[in-house]
Amino acid sequence: MKLSEEWGVLGAYEKFEKIICLVLSFFVALIIVYATYKLGYHIFELFFKKGLDPVEHKSFKIVFGMIMVVLIALEFKHSIVKVIADQESIVQVKTVLLIAMLAISRKMIILDIKTTPAITIFSLAAVLLALGIVYWLMRERDDRLDAPRLEKRGEGV
Repeated sequence: MKLSEEWGVLGAYEKFEKIICLVLSFFVALIIVYATYKLGYHIFELFFKKGLDPVEHKSFKIVFGMIMVVLIALEFKHSIVKVIADQESIVQVKTVLLIAMLAISRKMIILDIKTTPAITIFSLAAVLLALGIVYWLMRERDDRLDAPRLEKRGEGV
């Protein structure tokens, strides 16, 4: 059922949630467009105006960091769109964990290990590990909960 078809049967809070998600989706889309524009402009400036080597470590970190920002925003928008499309009722915790892991991974990629204190690097690695463990545990739980339903449908695991 499409959003336009189900709008009449939604309660007040569900309508409010969908409207907020549509507004957030629009704002995130604007951010994605702007970040992509800045990425393209920065790549053009780096490689064509300044003549920097694309495999130079500093240039690579800057460009890859900007690409990761766009990917993180796209993943965030995708999680909002799933709520609008009613594939899920709320933004899922697993999705938030994945976005957080992407953000921390981005931070670790663009870090300058020569100037960043070791405790900062260790802390980021510990947080990333903790998020990964929580995500893994949630996937394990979901797989166990889905197994009886899949077997009942004849799909197996």
